[in-house]
Amino acid sequence: MHKRLRMVVGAALTTIAVTAALAGCSSGGSGSASGSGNASAVTAALKKGGTLTYWSWTPSGAAQVAAFEKAYPNVKVKLVNAGTGNDEYTKLQNAIKAGSGAPDVAQIEYYAMPQFALAGSLSDLSQYGFDSLKSKYTSGTWGSVDLDGKLYGLPQDSGPMAMFYNKTVFDKYGLTVPKTWDEYVADAKTLHAANPNAYLTSDTGDAGFTTSMIWQAGGTPFTTDGTKVTVNLQDAGTKKWADTWNELVENKLLAPTPGFTDDWYKQLANGDIATQITGAWFPGVIESGAKAGSGDWRVAPIPTYDGTTAVTAENGGGAQAVLKQSKNQALAAGFVKWLNSSNDSVNTFLASGGFPSTTATLTSSSFLATKPDYFGQQDINTVLAGASDSVKSGWSYLPFQVYANSIYADTVGQAYQNGSDLNAGLKAWQAAIVKYGNQQGFTVTSK
Repeated sequence: MHKRLRMVVGAALTTIAVTAALAGCSSGGSGSASGSGNASAVTAALKKGGTLTYWSWTPSGAAQVAAFEKAYPNVKVKLVNAGTGNDEYTKLQNAIKAGSGAPDVAQIEYYAMPQFALAGSLSDLSQYGFDSLKSKYTSGTWGSVDLDGKLYGLPQDSGPMAMFYNKTVFDKYGLTVPKTWDEYVADAKTLHAANPNAYLTSDTGDAGFTTSMIWQAGGTPFTTDGTKVTVNLQDAGTKKWADTWNELVENKLLAPTPGFTDDWYKQLANGDIATQITGAWFPGVIESGAKAGSGDWRVAPIPTYDGTTAVTAENGGGAQAVLKQSKNQALAAGFVKWLNSSNDSVNTFLASGGFPSTTATLTSSSFLATKPDYFGQQDINTVLAGASDSVKSGWSYLPFQVYANSIYADTVGQAYQNGSDLNAGLKAWQAAIVKYGNQQGFTVTSK
């Protein structure tokens, strides 16, 4: 659940989604059951009970379901792991196309949410008054589920980006914690010159990382108005990131080790990879995968372009949504509300290594006081909670982002492979995105 956004998915999956999207845009309406559109319907449904099917791959899912059933003994929840990320999305799209077989509730990552929302596949939870819960969540995560004035899910976790760094390596080579991206690039050059086996970071080309970095740089390359889509992967923010990251790509200053592999964990543990710029879910990943690095690592705010104004982006995370196929949407909505707002559920989620989206948790003294031995007993959640408050607003994904990510390796990914200009790769990505979107019936404009 907490890995970087997955890239690979078949074109057929998105073809189904886009077809449904166009149909959904033309049909209008929320598709909710008549008479269920109010908060009292949720209360009544929870009291009456029933059976729900919940698709999720989160490690905390079974414990959360057990706690929910204890709180609401008249409700039974069938938990199904339909696969992680794209595996689940493929099955979900097939069920949507078939008109049956979808769960009542599904886990959906933020980047994939617009695809299912535009397709008219998800229930608008504002009909139950859930829009009043906005203040309970961080602005970045709420913005990922509140699309075009409709609420398509409630946030579960978040991934505000920070810089995780190996303090032992920094001390050994006299590196200072960078506040700006220029300083970060300078550190990369210094480290690799001193030790050719060591790299400041690893990045072999990842669509989710790229979009998050563009987001942090202030880029807004994707805008959508119904079926009208504009793509500009050469706007000021996108070029700002690409021109900076080119210093690392073209000078071969990035570890050529794919993420989440045995070699990657080994290099994190021994210091040959000295930083990771990624989401706040990373502590659980590195603690379990690179145990030998315990005590060496710390957390700092992500570098910025001016070095003064704190600004970051989200990388990873997702929400739970109610499918319109559900025959008991009010009950499903009640489950989603409990799942992502009750203290019992949130605490269970945290115990499995998740990073919260709820502001109450992010500001709680117990959460902020956490000092893991792995990070030298640094109060890392203070830094990560600060990142949650610094997520730049205004970002949006494509309504076919799942497909766009799937062709990233053939476009931008080639620049990584060849050590060439990222801007050329971004232009190629844009051309492919525009071509595909227009083929599927969207009106896609290239800037």
